Parts: sequence; structure tokens; C-alpha cells
Amino acid sequence: MNGEHRLRRVVIAGGGTAGWMAAAAIARTMGRTVELTLVESEAIGTIGVGESTIPPLVTYNRLLGINEADFMRATQATFKLGIRFDGWKNVGDSYFHSFGATGKDHWSAGFQHFWMYGREKGHDRSYDDYCLELIAAREGKFAHLPDDRMNYAYQLDSSLYAKFLRSMAEVDGTKRVEGRIASVELNGENGDIAALVLDSGARIEGDLFLDCTGFRALLIEQSLHAGFDDWTHWLPCDSAIAVQTESVRPPVPFTRAMAHDAGWQWRIPLQHRVGNGIVYCSRYLSRDAAQDRLLGNVEGRVLTEPNVLRFVTGARRRQWYRNCIAIGLSGGFMEPLESTSIHLIQRAILRLIRMMPLREISASDVAEFNDQQNQDMAQIRDFLILHYKATERRDSAFWRQCAAMAVPDTLAQKIELFRESGRVFRKNEELFAENSWVQVMMGQGISPRAYHPVAEKLTDDELARLLKLLRDEVTRTVAKLPEHGAYVVQYCGAARAVAA
Repeated sequence: MNGEHRLRRVVIAGGGTAGWMAAAAIARTMGRTVELTLVESEAIGTIGVGESTIPPLVTYNRLLGINEADFMRATQATFKLGIRFDGWKNVGDSYFHSFGATGKDHWSAGFQHFWMYGREKGHDRSYDDYCLELIAAREGKFAHLPDDRMNYAYQLDSSLYAKFLRSMAEVDGTKRVEGRIASVELNGENGDIAALVLDSGARIEGDLFLDCTGFRALLIEQSLHAGFDDWTHWLPCDSAIAVQTESVRPPVPFTRAMAHDAGWQWRIPLQHRVGNGIVYCSRYLSRDAAQDRLLGNVEGRVLTEPNVLRFVTGARRRQWYRNCIAIGLSGGFMEPLESTSIHLIQRAILRLIRMMPLREISASDVAEFNDQQNQDMAQIRDFLILHYKATERRDSAFWRQCAAMAVPDTLAQKIELFRESGRVFRKNEELFAENSWVQVMMGQGISPRAYHPVAEKLTDDELARLLKLLRDEVTRTVAKLPEHGAYVVQYCGAARAVAA
């Protein structure tokens, strides 16, 4: 065995959030079993706008043994309990997509069935009132609770996160090489990548290459031509502009997604500043008009020049091709509507570590990796399309196009199932759980016509007691929580935090 070639040399092309998330996880998990090199150039900027995350990042950081308070202090992070969607169902409407569960499910049916039966019986309280995370977000409160009862994520500075992970990865043995990649050298015999050639002439050889070069997809597409599926016909926004502003108030524990007549705008409060951006379809809104709209709808002094991005929504057909794996934007892009960009980086990295080759790359591993990655992206794609398709807005050509468009069969089936019966089924460990689909579908105006008959098993008194018990538990818990801004300062306050 000692004489056999082992697949040891792992080369990461590109830094940023994707590159350093990969380096930190591989170095910490694999240790000396791999020789890990990351190539990046200080001259190449990173996108760095992905500041809102979802709960699996909490697990990712724990897997790496990261101290949460240290991480949040270093990244100027705040806590996030969900997203408030303004103007998506119709102009003037709002709803929350929160983390965690709503009410209490029965094994045979989700809580929404009991809530719908209750509405029929005259109980008129909102579905929102039964969700701890949602009410805490609305009231601007947060604290860690015993048994991880509060589900949360982070609002963070992604460029600071990359720096935090870099210091960790380098301590764990990652070698960083400064330089711009001039060309990718292929093996003339098998077509695999043999080395990265830098501007300096240096060659970085490897056995396995991770493409973290962002939209350029320098390895996976420009060199290996893995192919790309364009999803613009379902997700028509193709442009974004991002700016940072001063904080003018304590940070709230949620992200805002504010719809406008050609897309939407985000607002993400960190400790030291606020991240803002506008996402739009250039067919219906010009760049100058979008920038004016963004700058006219921010709070606080603008701290940065507008960062303009153009993108094509879609996915790489083969995320792992030959000896190259796409991580992050090189593997595809879906707009940040549900904060899934960092999550997709994380999923790809953890999946790769589980399938890390010993001597040679297994075709079965590659096929399984691609199947799982493609399934992840298609399921997230469908969830994002839902926000555009299920709308009552007809006030602009953009929204009329979205409402009229045909959607993937997988999404059409999910919408019809919920509309007819109130049911949602989570398939193959998909990211968004039943409660996420229920909150967004009802928030976007899809009302089920029926509920599960098991709800009628409860007498009127039993139903009233159950609903009151669940509401009261949420109310009592939220009443005891501190203000989010004050909790952040006490738990992980950075030097320039805005105190409550």
C-alpha cells in the first residue's frame, strides 16, 4: 500500500467565502492526510454580499469546533430568526418566513391542519402567533434557550468570515499561495487538470482541484466545459446592486426582502453597519433607475460605492467533473432571496469530505455527488420560484410575467397538493422543511381548501385548550427574552456595535 499513489494534493483555486470555508473544513477534518493549498490573488475582489444565512451554518461552525461568540465578534454578526417579506403577495402586504416550527405537529398531519380546523370553529388567531421564532423576531428579541429551542442563523460580514476562516485554516496546515491564475494546464492523456499556472510562472500541481473562482468558473467551465443549465425563464432577475450603510438603530433579528415592481430589495443589519441591495430584472428596470431606487430607500449614511453585479441564474450540469469540483458561485447561482448561497457552499464541502477519494476518483462517487448537488439546487430553485409565481400582484409587467409563467412540474405538484389538501411532504432531506413551505405558500396567498380529518378528532374544548396552550407558551417565552441588540452586545459585541 505504501507504494501506491494516494490522492493527497488538494488545490483550492480562489479564496473568498467559498475557498476559505472549504480550506477550513478540509484542513480541520482531514488533517495531515491531505496536502492543502489555496491559490488566491489580492488583486481579484470577491462578491462578498452574502451576509444573511440559514440555520445549518450553526451546525457547520459547530462541526469545525468554532466558538460562536468569537466568530460573531470577528464577523460583526447578529442573530437571524427569519425573513420578513414585504409586498410579495400584494403591495402593502407583509409576512414572515421564520425558522423553527409553528405550533405542534401530529405524526399524521402538520399543525396547519389543526389551525385550519380551528379557523372553521371560530378561532381567528393568526398562524404566526404559534411560532416562537416569528414572534420573537417581530418583537425584536433574542436569547439562546435550553435544548436549542430557538432556531436561528446569522447576519454576518462574509468578507470578515473568510478572514476568520483563513486564520483557522492556516493554523491547521493550509498553505496559501498569492498569485493570479494565468492558465489551467490539462493532462494530455486523460483530460484531467494537472496544474494551475500563475502569472509568475509558478505551477501548482494537484490531484484534486476545487473551483472557487466565482462566476468566472475558471476551472470547471472555462477549462473543462462542464455545461450550464440556465434557469432565467423561472427566475428572471439578472442584476443586483449592493451598498453598505451606517447603522442608525439597534439591529433587528431578521432580514427584510422588500418587493418592488421589477424585483426586490434586501436589508441586513449587522453590528457595525447595514447591508443593502436591490435585485432586479434589467428588462424592466435600468441600472441607473435601480441604483436611484436603492439609494433612495436606505437608512443611514452610505459607506461604500455601489457594487454592481450581473448574473445568470442556473446550475452547472456537472458540479464534480473529472478531478475538479465546483464550490460556490462556480457551481451556479440562485439569487439571495432565501439566503441559500453560503448554505450551498457548505453542503458541497461537507458532501466532498464524506466522499473524499483515497487513491483514485470513483465514478460512482462523482455520480452520487452530482445527483445530490443537482437535487439540492433544484429543490431550492423551486422554493425561490414559489415567491414569484404565487403572487396577487399585477401592477407591473414584471409581476404579470411571473404570475403567468409555467413552473417546473415538481413545484406545480407541491402547490396543487397544498391548495387542495393543506399537505406538504419533505423529500430526500430537502433543505426547506414543511413549515417553511406552509409559511411562504400561505404568506403568498395560497389557501388550502381542506384539512386532514384527524383534526376533527379533537372536541371543541380540546381544540380550544390546545391552541391556547401553544399560544401562551410562545407569549410567555418571548416575554422573558431580552432585546436582540442588547443581547448581541453582551454576548458577542464588537468594538463598533450599536447598543440598544
